[in-house]
Amino acid sequence: MGEPQYSKFPNLQIPQHIFNITNPACPKPTQDASLVSLQNAIRDQKMAPLYKHLAHPVEGVLNASGEGSAKPTARPQRHSSSSPTLVATNKRATEVNLAWDEKLYEELKTDNEKELETIGKEEEEAQEKAGETELQAARAKRAEFWTRIGDKEQSISSYESLAEKTGSLGAKIDISFAIIRIGLFFGDKLLVKKTVEKANSLVDSGGDWDRRNRLKAYQGLHLLTIRAHHLAADQLLTSLSTFTSTELCSYSSLIVYAVLAGSVSLKRVDFKSKVVDAPEIKAVVGDGEEKMSALSGATSAGPGADDEVMKDVSSTTPASAPVNLTTLGRDTNEMDEAKEQIDFSPLSNLVNSLYRGNYRAFFAALSAVEQKFLNQDRYLNEHKAWFVREMRLRAYQQLLQSYRVVGLSSMANDFGVTVDFLDGDLKNFIAADRVSCTVDRVNGIIETNRPDDKNKQYNDVVKQGDQLITKLQKYGQAVRLRGSERG
Repeated sequence: MGEPQYSKFPNLQIPQHIFNITNPACPKPTQDASLVSLQNAIRDQKMAPLYKHLAHPVEGVLNASGEGSAKPTARPQRHSSSSPTLVATNKRATEVNLAWDEKLYEELKTDNEKELETIGKEEEEAQEKAGETELQAARAKRAEFWTRIGDKEQSISSYESLAEKTGSLGAKIDISFAIIRIGLFFGDKLLVKKTVEKANSLVDSGGDWDRRNRLKAYQGLHLLTIRAHHLAADQLLTSLSTFTSTELCSYSSLIVYAVLAGSVSLKRVDFKSKVVDAPEIKAVVGDGEEKMSALSGATSAGPGADDEVMKDVSSTTPASAPVNLTTLGRDTNEMDEAKEQIDFSPLSNLVNSLYRGNYRAFFAALSAVEQKFLNQDRYLNEHKAWFVREMRLRAYQQLLQSYRVVGLSSMANDFGVTVDFLDGDLKNFIAADRVSCTVDRVNGIIETNRPDDKNKQYNDVVKQGDQLITKLQKYGQAVRLRGSERG
């Protein structure tokens, strides 16, 4: 099993910093810290192409000051989910203070040209005097150079050229991982999708155990960004016990993604075993006793006998400090420090209150998770409205499945919301056929009307049978027409 290659660049903390400074929901101290970190990264890593892409007075995606033009150009506030972008996809921050410095840009550009010239000489010498291994190393250095300075097109082209001339299957997989991270860096979902499929094909053709496990984290994160949480949950949760892809994100970050994907997509039994009682999750998200229990290997069976019983357990959501997700995604040496800076209590409250049926606490925890996690992470932010809506739906379904009739005011009180809010929220889900119930506002009740399994199967057979008969009729007409033509 070879060691992973090409894992140093790109640094995925940089796009998180860019997201922070364009995200109006990000706290001002975090924005300021991210701006400083971004400026330092541009200088230290000589990122002239990225600097131009971000801050150029005419072409820069961040520069709204209009320097170099008589009138600032209005920029769209929203981006297509399929269009590559580095900035926040929802409302942009009104002021982004990444100033354009022409002198700095020219210095960075000159340094890039000198380094590129040195790499070119190394390639020539390797081609003339050394072997194929040294030549491949020089080519790899060129690809990593383009990736480090933030030139998307050149880095992808260099890695693809390198892959064509590489015989090692492990190296090809590592190159695919590098291209996936470039796609994640620039928010290019189509590039990531295509390269994940290619990496999966390479791993299936004989990839080693380590790269096979690393691919799970890459696939899971990609599926999360395209809102396929039901598929992402399986990949993310199974990768927790064997996670080594620290170039992709930190372990704490993976825990957050796995918990959220599992919470919104898994059935109750799987949710219990894979999220609520998972020792890997308890070791990070749980309270002091749960962490000690998980780390010592003693897993809690939990109230498994009461899976189908909804209990109203009164609890209050403790006040929690804002989560700084800029700490998520650092290397292994910083993971312990990052984990200490993150307050996971909203996440823990969300999981436990949903499972135990404490819906008032669940709604409070969901709000806290939205503010402290969904708003602050570049991968989660784009789908936060959908996630919050689906979690509300899940809680409604979980309560209603245990009753035939529920008082509207009683249910509103259980969730800690007004009757008008609950009525309006349920109305939207009922219209979309997501909840099998009717709301009788006159009598103040909610009646469930879900069909039993036999009736559902019967209706499905009738519907599919009608479709089949229609297709056979069309096929018969086509055959008769062709027969008459032959005659």
